[in-house]
Amino acid sequence: MYRGYKIVCNTAAGRRRYMQYLFPQVLAADIIDRYDVWVNTIDNCDIEFFKLLAQKYPKINLVWQPDKRVDGIATINAFYKFCMEEDTIYIKMDDDVVWLEPDYFQKMVDFRIDHPECFIVSPLVINNAMSTYILQVQGKIKLNRYYNAQCNHRIMWKRGSFAAQLHQWFLDKYLTTGKYQELYCGSYPWAMGRFSINSILWFGKDLKAFDGNVQGDDEEFFSCLKPTQLGKMNRVNGDCLIAHFAFAQQRWMLDRCGILEQYGEYLFKEWEGRPEVQRISNDVQAILKDIAQRQAELKALPPIYETRQVSTGTQMKRRWKAWMKQLRCRWDGYKGVKYVLE
Repeated sequence: MYRGYKIVCNTAAGRRRYMQYLFPQVLAADIIDRYDVWVNTIDNCDIEFFKLLAQKYPKINLVWQPDKRVDGIATINAFYKFCMEEDTIYIKMDDDVVWLEPDYFQKMVDFRIDHPECFIVSPLVINNAMSTYILQVQGKIKLNRYYNAQCNHRIMWKRGSFAAQLHQWFLDKYLTTGKYQELYCGSYPWAMGRFSINSILWFGKDLKAFDGNVQGDDEEFFSCLKPTQLGKMNRVNGDCLIAHFAFAQQRWMLDRCGILEQYGEYLFKEWEGRPEVQRISNDVQAILKDIAQRQAELKALPPIYETRQVSTGTQMKRRWKAWMKQLRCRWDGYKGVKYVLE
């Protein structure tokens, strides 16, 4: 309990490739009473990763998709019905949040409690189009030209080379130098405008008021639809930072640039001075090694959820779209535009 509230973190899980960095940061936070891992995947290796960690750390609570089916973000909504406990604050984290300020959870919980008038609150997120917009307007980052405020901006949200430059700017200039606090830029109200919910906090009682019935796209629901229906605003805490790895369109370029590995290298070094986080990280790495050795065996197991049969025509259409997306990403990478100037 903290300031009269139980604190529950949750993640729609997920990919062990990213969560190897998230788990130690969440589990080491004393303020977190429980970590709900929403098992929203059919990858048996990822599921085994969650199971083994849950066996070792009682703080982890595996939550299974109640409809027994998984279809990416389309099946996440059902999990919100598990987020309605009274006197509880929920902290949702994307599975590819790769870095948090060391005191992130306490700062954001305090911010949540101190702004009860808001429906949800969010930190300032590195690689989130609306957060980048705030950094731009406040003069914290200089871009090659002015980019307007759009959640799905064709450059700030979609373009992989932009995301790679943004992450590299943050890593080189602010994270590895320990100067990330220079990016703080205050608190911002947000109303009727969509933003990516890479990490948000809400009161359980607020979801209980409508039985946790989250309809449609949960991002649209939390950032726009429900607060508008309630006549409430949301708020961004620009004095608290996290780093979100990638949106789908950006991932190929970030992998090519080794961005995830750079965050991992930084974190492993930083955790040397934080023994509890390092101990958890060592456990995580040992489990990952074990899974890698048993990968063929695990992949041969039947799926735990229903899998939707996809027609041959749909499969071919998806492959075509994926190929075209990769082609656009590769072309984007070769254009050599300098988006982030300083």
